[in-house]
Amino acid sequence: MTNDKTMKLDVVQKREQKTGWILLLPALIVMLVVYAYPILRAFWLSVFTQNLGTELELVFSGLSNYGRMFNDGRFWQSLWNTSVFTTASVLSELILGIGVALVLNQAFKGRGIVRTITLIPWALPTAVMGVAWAWIFNDQYGVVNDILRRLGLIETGISWLGNPTLAMIAVILADVWKTTPFIALLLLAGLQSIPGDLYEAHSLDGATPWQSFWKITVPLLMPQIIVSLLFRFAQAFAIFDLIQVMTGGGPGGATETVSIYIYSTVMRYLDFGYGSALIVVTFLILVIAVAIASFLLTRARANAAGVR
Repeated sequence: MTNDKTMKLDVVQKREQKTGWILLLPALIVMLVVYAYPILRAFWLSVFTQNLGTELELVFSGLSNYGRMFNDGRFWQSLWNTSVFTTASVLSELILGIGVALVLNQAFKGRGIVRTITLIPWALPTAVMGVAWAWIFNDQYGVVNDILRRLGLIETGISWLGNPTLAMIAVILADVWKTTPFIALLLLAGLQSIPGDLYEAHSLDGATPWQSFWKITVPLLMPQIIVSLLFRFAQAFAIFDLIQVMTGGGPGGATETVSIYIYSTVMRYLDFGYGSALIVVTFLILVIAVAIASFLLTRARANAAGVR
C-alpha cells in the first residue's frame, strides 16, 4: 500500500511539473524574444565594424571594438560619472528610505493618506519630473536660487546645471527625490513582517530603541535591503531619461552616463559596432553586480533565519 501511494504521488508530482512548464512556456518564449535576442544580437554586432565609414555595411573586426574601448577617455569618464551617480544616489535613497519606512510603519492618524502622498514622486513620469527639476535649478528663474536670494545667502544666481560638480549634485538630488519612495515601500513591507513581540522582549531586557534597531530591525530587514539595493543599482546604473532631460550629459560631459554615451554613439554617430561593444560591457558589469548582490541576499536570509 505504501509503495502504491508513493508511486501515485510521484505521478501527480510529474503531472504538476509538466503542467507548470506548459503554463510557463509562453512567458519564457516572450522573455527570450524581448530580452535574449537583443543581448545576443549586441554580442554578435560587437565583433563587427558598422558605421558611416563602412557605409553601414558589416565588416568583421574581431575584438577591435573592445580594444578601442580601453583607449576611449570619454567611455571611462562616463563610467566614472555613472559610478558616482549610482553610489551617491543609491546610498542616499537607502538611508532616507529606511527613515521614511520607519515613520510610515508607526500607527498615527491619517497614516494611509501620508503613505499615498509619499508615493507620488515615484509615480510621476521621469521625463516630466526631469523637466520640473531642470526648472527648479535654473540659474535665472529657478526656485532654488530664488529661495537663496530671499534668505540673503546669494546675490547672483548660481549656475547649478552649468557647473560640473553642481550639475552632478542636482541630478543626484532629483533622482533621490523620485526613487526614495520606491525603497521605502519595499522596506515598509519588510518592517510589517517583523513581530512586535521581539521589540517588547528586547525592551524588557533594557535595550534602547537604537539598540533594538541594530539588533532586530536591521538583521531581519537585511533581505529587503539587499533586494532594494539590487533593483536600484540596476536602475541607477542604466539611468538615461532623467539626466538626458536635465543636462543632456553636460556640462562638458560631467554628467554623461554610460547609457547616454551609448545613445550618442549609436543614434548620433551611427557607430553600431562600437555601440554594441559598449552595451556588452555594460551588461557584463550589471551581471557581475547582480551575482554579488544575489550572494549577499542568500547570506542575509540565512543569517536572518539563524543559520550560520
